[in-house]
Amino acid sequence: MNSLLDSLLGWTATVSDFIWGLPMVVLLFGTGLLLTFMTGFVQIRNFTQAVKMVVGRSKGPAAEAEGDISPFQALMTALSATVGNGNIAGVATAIATGGPGAVFWMWITAVFGMATKYAEAVLAIRFRLRMEDGTMAGGPMYYCKHGIGGKLGAFLGAFFAVCGGITALFGTGNMFQSQQIATAAQQQFGVEPWIMGLIVSVSVGLVILGGIKRIGLVAEKMVPAMIVFYFVGTLGVILTNITGIPAAVALIVESAFSPQAAFGGAVGIGIQQAIRYGVARGVLSNESGLGSAAIAHGAARTRYPVAQGSVAMMGTFIDTIVVCSLTALAITVSGAYREAVFLGGQLQDANLTVHAFNIGMPEAIAGWGGLIPVFGSLIFGFTTLIGWSYYGQICFEYLFGLKIVKPYRVVFVLLLFAGAFFTGPYSPIVKNLGDICNASMAFPNLIALILLSRVVAKVTRDSYRAGSLEVHEATPIPHEIE
Repeated sequence: MNSLLDSLLGWTATVSDFIWGLPMVVLLFGTGLLLTFMTGFVQIRNFTQAVKMVVGRSKGPAAEAEGDISPFQALMTALSATVGNGNIAGVATAIATGGPGAVFWMWITAVFGMATKYAEAVLAIRFRLRMEDGTMAGGPMYYCKHGIGGKLGAFLGAFFAVCGGITALFGTGNMFQSQQIATAAQQQFGVEPWIMGLIVSVSVGLVILGGIKRIGLVAEKMVPAMIVFYFVGTLGVILTNITGIPAAVALIVESAFSPQAAFGGAVGIGIQQAIRYGVARGVLSNESGLGSAAIAHGAARTRYPVAQGSVAMMGTFIDTIVVCSLTALAITVSGAYREAVFLGGQLQDANLTVHAFNIGMPEAIAGWGGLIPVFGSLIFGFTTLIGWSYYGQICFEYLFGLKIVKPYRVVFVLLLFAGAFFTGPYSPIVKNLGDICNASMAFPNLIALILLSRVVAKVTRDSYRAGSLEVHEATPIPHEIE
C-alpha cells in the first residue's frame, strides 16, 4: 500500500509541476493583461462603483430580475468557495516552497485576475440557461457552448464540466478542504480525523440539500463574519510586530526578484520558482481564470452583465489583496517564515500559519494565537465546501441533466468524509491533485475568455459611454434549445 501511495505522490507532484509551468503562467497573465486592456482597466474604472454595490448589497432595479439568489449572495457564494484553506494553508505553502517572494506574484496575479473574474461573470450572465425546473445555470460550459458555438465550443464546454466535476469531488472543492480541517483539529485539539470528517460531512450535507438558495443564505451570513473574525485575529500578530512591517514588505518584494540576494545566497530558490508557486497558490485561492466563480454569479438575480461582473471582481480583491495578505504578513512579520521548508525548516501548509500566530501574538497569550487560524481553517473550509458543492452540481447537470443532482450530493458528502483521512506524509497527494484539476479547468476557460474577449469589451465600453453599469440586458437562454 505504501509503495502505491509513494508512486501516487511522486506522479501527482510531477504532473502538478509540469501543468503549472511556464505555459500556464503565461496563459493566466496573458489573459488577465488582454482583458485589462480590452476593458479599459475595468478593475480601476469600476472599482468605486463595485464597492458601493457590495456595501449596498446590490439593491436596485436589477434586484427584481430573474435568478435564484441576489447579486450580493452570488458574491458571497463565490467568496465562500474562494476564501478557504487556500488563504491559510495555501499562502503558507507558497511561502514554504517559493519563498516570501511568491506573495508578490500572488498580488500581481490578483490585480490582473480582477479583470479575468469580471469577464467570467459578464459572460456567465450573458449566456446563462434557464433549466427545466426554473433555476438558472451559468458558467464557462454555457458561454463556451453558446458563446463560441460549433464543435469547438461544445468540446470546451464539456471538457470544463468534466474537469470542474472532478475538482468538486476529489480536489480543491472537497477532499483538500476536509483534509486541512481534520489536520488542524487533530493537531490543536486531538480530535480524531474520522470524528471531524463526520461532523463536517453531516453539516455540509444539511446545507447543500437545500440547493443554491440555502447555500446563498448561509454564505450571506457566514462569509462576512468569518472574514471579519480572521481580520481582527490577524491584526493581533501584525500590531504586535508593527515595527517589522516595512522590513516584511521589503522582504516580499526583494525576494520576488532576487531570492538569493534576499537571503544571502543561502537558499536555492529562483525567481521562476517564486513565480510558479505564487501564481499557482494565488489562482488556487482566488480562482480567477478557473471559471468556477462564474457558476455562482450565473445564478444571480440581475439582467445586467456589467453590473454583476463588477461585483464579481471584488471577490478576487477581497480574497487575495485582503485575506491572503493578512496571512502573508503574519508569517513574515512574525519571523515564522524562517521555519519554512525552503530554508531547511519542517513547516508548511497550515502548520506554518499556526506557528506564525503562536509566536507572533503578545507574550501574555503566546501559544494560544494558533487557535485563530485553526478556527479560521474550520470555518473557511466549511464555506468552501458548500460553495464548491454547487459548482460541481452545475457541472454534472450540464453533462447529465437534473437527474444527477441527488446522487451527486450523496457522493460529494461521502468523499468529503474520506478526505479527512488523508493526513500525514501522503497529504500532499490531495493538494497536488487539486492543482492538477484547477489547471485542467483553467485551460478551456481561458481559451473561451480570449475568444470572447470582444464581447466583454463591447458591453464594457458601452457601459462607459452610458455612464451606467446597467446596460445590455441579458435574457436567459431557454432550456428547450438544448
